[in-house]
Amino acid sequence: MIAQLRAIAARVDALSDRARQLAAENRSLRVQQEQLSSDRAQLVAKNEQARSRVEAMIARLKSLEQHT
Repeated sequence: MIAQLRAIAARVDALSDRARQLAAENRSLRVQQEQLSSDRAQLVAKNEQARSRVEAMIARLKSLEQHT
């Protein structure tokens, strides 16, 4: 009976350790996900700025073309 209780206690300890490990990993992954989302938002904004600049250049070139 005591051996069974010790085995159960050992199993509970192992499960508790695993739960702590998983919680730490989960926190780390959430931080990583937030960073990736932030990076993606910055890239989308930069892409939009670049597209706007290219469209403005094209419009200026078309305007110059029409005036010559």
